[in-house]
Amino acid sequence: MDTLDITVAPAGRPAEQALRSPGAKALARHLLEEILGGRLRAGVKLPPERELSVRFGASRGSVRRVLADLRERGLITQSVGSGTFVSQHAEALVQPGPAAQSDTNVSPAELMEARRLIEPLLPGLIARNATAADFAAMTHCLEQSEAAATIEEFEQWDGALHKAFALATHNAFFIRILDLMNQVREQGEWGRLKRNSLTPARRAEYEHQHRAMVNALRDRDASQAAGLMTAHLDQIQRNLFGE
Repeated sequence: MDTLDITVAPAGRPAEQALRSPGAKALARHLLEEILGGRLRAGVKLPPERELSVRFGASRGSVRRVLADLRERGLITQSVGSGTFVSQHAEALVQPGPAAQSDTNVSPAELMEARRLIEPLLPGLIARNATAADFAAMTHCLEQSEAAATIEEFEQWDGALHKAFALATHNAFFIRILDLMNQVREQGEWGRLKRNSLTPARRAEYEHQHRAMVNALRDRDASQAAGLMTAHLDQIQRNLFGE
């Protein structure tokens, strides 16, 4: 199943259900998630169509159809010469579906245990299925995380990078699992631990590890990427819990 478990009032169906291309589905899913998560707030200007087309590997026509669907649902507004903006009522219109409403009261230790088991499985699928647009999305996340001015911003783009890994598998199950993991990452306890553990030196180390993982994936070296990802997660676990 490719659709995101989000309903948009009052129409009641995700915008991406009417879309067929993987790039268009990924774009629709991304925009809905960013609005739902409060990262795209009212009045925020969306990137130009050309940038969205390149980033998600969708044709300009597909991008326009995604935006037109979101506009019809009242989630965005478009003005010739000014651009595309998140509408004032977008957050109120986007409602989490049953999966998003499920209990996410998961401890940071439980999250790390699950991540250690699941995320090293991603490189095999990424090496086989990732597109140029997927690698462009990873690079964008890397650049944004390295330019982040705050821990919160760095953590946001760190999560976005790991989500980009999931999207690059082109496997709906892994995408859903990483969605749930990112919900847990947004809980206060995870953020507190990350703020307390993320020194400048450790952040620099994470950034280096991220670059190495993306380079290995771009080389389609699943074995090396899996090893790097495991080492990265082990480092995070030691830093968070002193293990």
